[in-house]
Amino acid sequence: MSDDNTIDYYLKTAWQSAANKYNQIAGRFGITQATGYVLINIHREGTPVSQIANLLGVKTTSLSRILNNLEGLGLIYRETNSADKRSVKVFLTELGKEKRERAKDVVRKFNAYLDEHLSDEERAATIHTLKRINQLATQYKPEQ
Repeated sequence: MSDDNTIDYYLKTAWQSAANKYNQIAGRFGITQATGYVLINIHREGTPVSQIANLLGVKTTSLSRILNNLEGLGLIYRETNSADKRSVKVFLTELGKEKRERAKDVVRKFNAYLDEHLSDEERAATIHTLKRINQLATQYKPEQ
């Protein structure tokens, strides 16, 4: 089987094209696609570090460098739970909120562009297929 006819090849290249486009646009606002993704997913009431780690698919310890960078840029701040010192929530600063709104706007515009160029049937079929692939990938148990 050739690499260019596997489902995962097309998933990877499609996502890489979207991520590259997001990075080009985000760079104009002084952030990256990954930064925008984190900012979009930090809620008003704060978001636990563990939740952000799960969202990004990284370990909490690996997330520390990313959060330190965002904190250094003045986009976030962290608060430790006084009752449970192990629990830390991340909040957006005013600048972080501003960058989040820009990131949301970029995502909205890109999705509007996709919607303009895909029929309702293509859009529905793509979403259905991607959900199914996600489900199958989660269920997959390779033989030893």
